[in-house]
Order: sequence, then C-alpha cells, then structure tokens
Amino acid sequence: MTSRSVTLIDVARAAGVSKSTASNALGGAGRVSETTRRHVRNIAQELGYRPNTAARSLRRSSTGAIGLYLPRTGTRLDYYMKLAFGAVERAREDGLDVVLLGPHTASGGGLASRVDGLLVIDPDIADPSVPDLLDADVPVVTGERYLGGGAAPSGAVVCDNAASLTALLDHLAERGARRPALLAPGSGSDWAAALHAAADTWSRRKDVEVTVRTVPFAATPAQADAATTDLIATVPDLDAVVCAPDGAVPGVLAAALRAGLRTGADLLVAACVDGAAARGTHPQVTAVDLRAAEYGQACAALLSDLLAGTAEPGTVRRHDWTLNVRGSTTRS
Repeated sequence: MTSRSVTLIDVARAAGVSKSTASNALGGAGRVSETTRRHVRNIAQELGYRPNTAARSLRRSSTGAIGLYLPRTGTRLDYYMKLAFGAVERAREDGLDVVLLGPHTASGGGLASRVDGLLVIDPDIADPSVPDLLDADVPVVTGERYLGGGAAPSGAVVCDNAASLTALLDHLAERGARRPALLAPGSGSDWAAALHAAADTWSRRKDVEVTVRTVPFAATPAQADAATTDLIATVPDLDAVVCAPDGAVPGVLAAALRAGLRTGADLLVAACVDGAAARGTHPQVTAVDLRAAEYGQACAALLSDLLAGTAEPGTVRRHDWTLNVRGSTTRS
C-alpha cells in the first residue's frame, strides 16, 4: 500500500484490533494498554499510515482548555496549590486554559467535549473518579504513575520518591539517629508506595528498623500529633520521625514538646514534602523540596506536547527534588 491509500481500518485489521482501539492507540487516548499502543503504532509505521488531520479536526474541535484533577483532599494543601499555579502558568504559554475538576467528574464524551486533555495528579487506587478520567477520550498525563488497572495514561511525570526518603534517612543516620519512624499514607498511590518500599529497603540495608505508622494521605497536624504521641509511648529510644503528608509536621513537633523532647536534640524531625508548614515552625524542619510549581509546569508541558504531537504516547519524564537541611536535624 502507498501512504495515500492506507486507512485507519487497514491499520486496525493488520494489528488485529478494532477501529476504535486503533484510533485511541494512535491518538494517545482511551482504555488501551501500553503494549497494545506500541503494537498499533508499529503497524501504522510499517504500513506508512498518515492520519487525516482535517477529518480529526472535524470530529472533535479544540476547546482550548485542559482539565486538572487533584487528590480529593489535596486542595487545602500548600504543595498542590503551588503545583496548580505552575500548571496554569505553563498552560497559558500554549494558549490553554486550565479547568479544576472536582470529585466524581463526568468522563467519556461529556468530559472530552469540554477539555482537550487531562492532568491527573497523584492518582490513588481508592479514588473512584480516576479510572473514569483515564478512560476519557482525551490524552491524559498523570503526576506520578497510577498503580491501578485499566487504561494506561498517555504520559507521566515522575519523581524518584524512594531516593528522596533514602536521602532523608541517610541524613538522619549521619546525625546519630538509630530508631527512626515514618508517618506515611497507605500504599494506594505511587508516592506512598515508594515511601513504604524505600523504608523497608533502607531498614534491611542498614540493619536499622524503621517503625512505620499509617496516617491519612492528607493527615492533619492533629492526626500527626496522635500518631507521634503513640510512637513516643510505644517505641523505646525513638530518636527521629519523618512525616510524609504535607502540612502535618507541626503535629509531630507538638507531640515532642508535650513529651518534653527537644526537637533537633532529643528528637530529630524531617518531612517528605517541603512547604509552609515545614518552614514556618521553630525550629524549621528539614524537608524534601519536590519543587511543586516546576512539577506542575512539567506536567502541563508534557500534555501540551502530546496534544501538539511532539511527544510520543507513553512518554515518561523525570522531575528532580532537593533536600533542604534545617534546624530540626542539626544535632551537634
């Protein structure tokens, strides 16, 4: 066949899939596995298929907007607000508006008629809205990978969260910590799962037990206070606490103060997410800076590239973090 005569139906038949599956695989949308997506794209390339961009434009006109979906409890957190503003800033450069989507947002054709693509940040397997969002007939970029089944996103921006927690634990050990503890959510998100795995790996490598307490994804200071109070009461010689949820670390400091422990001396305290809560305490808290605004920009940039056809479906981009050492871990 010549490239002029090859149609989408030809590609679908050669790949052994339906026409709609072939369309979704080539367009980076819909409920298509990454294996199927690669297979269809390879067949299309072998056949010399070229999409009819004029027909595509007639089928679905551009809305000039993308959707942003944050964790259900995330909108009150400093990290996600910075991320959202970063995404808005980057999308504006490409002439795109950003629509903040709420829980139980309608998907499928209804959503596809309102936005050109979606950003789904920290998708959790317990969030019932996520599978529908991933199955919307538009390109989807996730901030961190989705651990559930079903449709694969069109792309992802990921941080090495296991490396960041390992760096925190190494730092605490260098400062003399021998009985550290971690307050972290359950393993329903890629971020939380990476923290649990890293704590376990570090424990075995260093032969130092890391006591883990499960707290909500967006734990409040009161919830962190209660978990830390329990740690202080039940873990002999506890000398360091790492708090994963953004905004919860003041609760760790409050529990230490009530127990008569001096932060930075008797108890080292660190956070997995840097933010206003970590910087606004006394002493200020050592934390991992995930560079939220830049992360939002990176997610929006990848989605924009997918919409423009300058990035391949299935693209995964890396995002860097830094460790900010402060007074809460400066034991002399």
